[in-house]
Amino acid sequence: MPPELGEGVRQAAARQGTSVSTWLTEAAADKLRNELLGAALDQWEAQDGSFTQAELDEAASRLGLAPRSDVA
Repeated sequence: MPPELGEGVRQAAARQGTSVSTWLTEAAADKLRNELLGAALDQWEAQDGSFTQAELDEAASRLGLAPRSDVA
């Protein structure tokens, strides 16, 4: 692991009051969940077609995120 990344991880773990091991475990679990969600969404779109911009905006709204403005 590059030293600057390791330092960032140590600082993030300290901010959360957890060990580096716990922080890395949670980060790995988040990454795996994101990959599984991405695969599920890809499968959904393969079966039902691409999400419309309106659907993406609605999802962003429900998640409390700003709609993306960088998509065509």
